[in-house]
Amino acid sequence: MAAYAFQALNASGRTTKGVMEADTERQVRAQLREQGLIPIKVELAETTSSTTPSGSTKVPSWRKRLQTRGVSAADLALITRQLATLVAAALPIEQALFAVSEQTDKPRLQKLLMAVRSKVVEGYSLAEAMAEYAHVFDRLYTAMVAAGERSGHLAEVLSRLADYTEQRNRLKGQLIQALVYPVILTLVAIGVIIFLLVSVVPQIVDQFSGLGQTLPPTTTLLLTISHFLQNYGLYMLFVILVGLLLGAQLLKKPERRDKFDAWVLKVPLFGRVIKGVNTARFARTLSILTASAVPLLDGLRITGRVLTNRAMQIAVEEAADRVREGTSLRAALAQTKLFPPMMLHMIAAGEKSGELEQLLGRAADNQDRDFETTMNVALKIFEPALIVIMAGVVLFIVLAIIQPILALNQSVGL
Repeated sequence: MAAYAFQALNASGRTTKGVMEADTERQVRAQLREQGLIPIKVELAETTSSTTPSGSTKVPSWRKRLQTRGVSAADLALITRQLATLVAAALPIEQALFAVSEQTDKPRLQKLLMAVRSKVVEGYSLAEAMAEYAHVFDRLYTAMVAAGERSGHLAEVLSRLADYTEQRNRLKGQLIQALVYPVILTLVAIGVIIFLLVSVVPQIVDQFSGLGQTLPPTTTLLLTISHFLQNYGLYMLFVILVGLLLGAQLLKKPERRDKFDAWVLKVPLFGRVIKGVNTARFARTLSILTASAVPLLDGLRITGRVLTNRAMQIAVEEAADRVREGTSLRAALAQTKLFPPMMLHMIAAGEKSGELEQLLGRAADNQDRDFETTMNVALKIFEPALIVIMAGVVLFIVLAIIQPILALNQSVGL
């Protein structure tokens, strides 16, 4: 039995979409007609592929879309939490997947879950079925699910995964919320200054130029900047955009990306933030993997791929090699010189006490708090600094306009 995605017209003429299990496409159409629906399109939604006359494998378009588009962290956390609840209630995996697919109101998620269920019904494990959709269920996710299936504690592992996904989503939301005001303030400040320089300043200052009066240095500099923006502003914007696109293309090469990410870690404040985010993710991920009975070496390699900074990924991979050679985790991470001393001390205590996953979790909590503190301090410094800079620019513009007026008044008074 396979999963089929369908589009059909209901009695009111509206298009309805969904997923249905059947042996053949004809059976799906027959079931739709029995429900009073007129089938428009029926398409295989599972991962089974068909073969073209030329012998090449033709992948259904639904599989292509499912394998190239991810889902939001909130949706992933929700379906993971629902799966954990149903598995904890001793419901078979295929029934749990079917129940979760029925509960979701998003057709694409429904089709994804039904496609996974079809693989499970065929005899694949849940982790193997999810691995077909790596853009949704990443290596960390599938590794933990596989460990849960092996250990018989799948419900607990899924619950941890849901907690982890929700925590990451919450941290991302906090970061976006904290950056909204500074970004808007910066854009407004830049927009106001450009408007003044391009539209207002020339009309005022050019009146003094027509009088043949010698302009003060500040006014001359302001006019020079204004004329430059008027004549070359669009070209500058174009050059900046091309530079950003070119930089993005250059960073696609691994050796350049490695050097750039290593340089980013050395940038004051910004490098500390990047390092804090990645060390917190490292501790949280390794804690979950260790608690899910994933071997330490495998956990280190999986955790390294979760990090966003390539330099830190390489450092974790090197640390994994040292651990394989017999070095303790604490000593291996200390050699990277990227992890904070407090985290290293907690890891050492966890290795000695046998409670590595608990202390890694505490270390992740500490790093999250440190990250939030750093972000709050940075934003509190940035906002008044931006206001001071903007006030200084406006003051310069005002002085450049007032000085020729004062000079003109003095000459008239004489």
